[in-house]
Amino acid sequence: MPDTRYIFVTGGVASSLGKGIISASLAKLLQSRGYKVTIQKLDPYLNVDPGTLNPYEHGECYVTEDGAETDLDLGHYERFLNVPTSQANNVTTGRIYQNVINKERKGDYLGKTVQIIPHITDEIKRNIKLLGTKHKFDVVITEIGGTVGDIESLPYVEAVRQLKWELGNRALVIHLTLVPYLNASGELKTKPTQHSVKTLLEAGVQPDVLVLRTEHNLGSDIRKKVALFCNVNPRAVIQSIDVSTIYEVPVKMQEEGLDEICLEKLELPVSKKPDLKRWKHFLAKMKGAEEKVIIGLVGKYVELPDAYKSIIEALIHASTYHDRKAEVKLIHSESINGENVAEKLSGLDAVLVAPGFGNRGIEGKLEAVKYARENNMVFLGICLGMQCAVIEFARNVIHLGKANSTEMDHLSPYPVIDLMEDQKNVTDMGGTMRLGAYECTLKEGSKSYEAYKGKTTHERHRHRYEFNNDYLERFEQNGMMATGCNPETGLAEIVEVPELKWFVGVQFHPEYSSTVLKPHPIFMSFINAAISK
Repeated sequence: MPDTRYIFVTGGVASSLGKGIISASLAKLLQSRGYKVTIQKLDPYLNVDPGTLNPYEHGECYVTEDGAETDLDLGHYERFLNVPTSQANNVTTGRIYQNVINKERKGDYLGKTVQIIPHITDEIKRNIKLLGTKHKFDVVITEIGGTVGDIESLPYVEAVRQLKWELGNRALVIHLTLVPYLNASGELKTKPTQHSVKTLLEAGVQPDVLVLRTEHNLGSDIRKKVALFCNVNPRAVIQSIDVSTIYEVPVKMQEEGLDEICLEKLELPVSKKPDLKRWKHFLAKMKGAEEKVIIGLVGKYVELPDAYKSIIEALIHASTYHDRKAEVKLIHSESINGENVAEKLSGLDAVLVAPGFGNRGIEGKLEAVKYARENNMVFLGICLGMQCAVIEFARNVIHLGKANSTEMDHLSPYPVIDLMEDQKNVTDMGGTMRLGAYECTLKEGSKSYEAYKGKTTHERHRHRYEFNNDYLERFEQNGMMATGCNPETGLAEIVEVPELKWFVGVQFHPEYSSTVLKPHPIFMSFINAAISK
């Protein structure tokens, strides 16, 4: 589509300022004006995707419907826009270099010296423009990971410089920086922003809009000063003040006129006002909720809450629609044992055992499941959490003493969770799990059937191990039912214990599909059970 506009979002001064939230907020505003918008993330690290990264390194790995393992910012994009993303929405330096090297090996550059410019930058530009041309978006917002001045980001900034030159008024750059407040002098300091813009200018890129993260309101004097030193219009100096929830940011950005200034610079009509009625309704419910619902999230990466970003947001969505404030207590599974489990899980309305990989912390998860089942607590297990529910049930109800997953004990006499058949010969780690959306058929009368209000659903997966159907009959005879199955393979996707109030384990990741305007049915049912206990 030749008329597609491109917005680039860069960051300076410090990392983690919220480029993803600003990008998602601007996209939401443009979408609410009737524009077809998407967002992509360019990550400067050399991993081909985040799938092989430890959550401590990079937070949660998000999974798209088409099976791409991506940056957690894509979760924000989907939660804000309510539109699925794909493999094309997340590109890493690893993938860029891999593509260029593959082309070189095939002889595409025969006789040429392969270099950063033009070959790497051309591949970056191809990936940026691909979204706009292939899917006919009006606006493509491209968030560039890292901070301006990083060695890793230089090829991306150079690609932006070239695209601004090539696209003219169809491209603009938003630069997000920090304006720190010094308590000692009681002053807001603009010098870091000036230096950050100077670094961008040295790379040949003039920002069109500045978004300034701040803890205090910026007066007109500060805005004028920044505008003067950074060569931007004072109207294009936008304040992004700290707010109580990320879902307030689109409203704040609308008040600041971020969408208007971008449309003007891109020469797009500004006439239609943003329709944020449903968004503001959600915000009003969120802020108006007085009663709490307390959820214990049992996981092994709880020191970094971003490892469970989508789960926490999905709990917030569902709680808000039930007029409750979600209070998520992060409980480290390594800290749980048979002696203290009652104390650790006391005062909770419900327990959620989180996904994960590997043996560390698994016994604590099993203790949490056992306590929840024996005390009829509202329980949800996701992926490994579901597998823990299966292992615990096998050991303590069916009395298969050493039942386990072959991930934890490949010599287990009762491998109730086992490696999928098509995974047994896999040696590469990256992108080789069962990934993306698969169909699931639901059993009438089950909690999940009631939640989804229908017979089938499509849910996203990210795992290698599955429920072992050789044991299914024994489980069902003892009271744990497979209430959701893959229609092609017959593999159990959902297990429930019907005699308990609400005890559900799901092999898939429902948290990836929960959005602000469309909370996920499983989380809605889970929270409903938690507050009506």
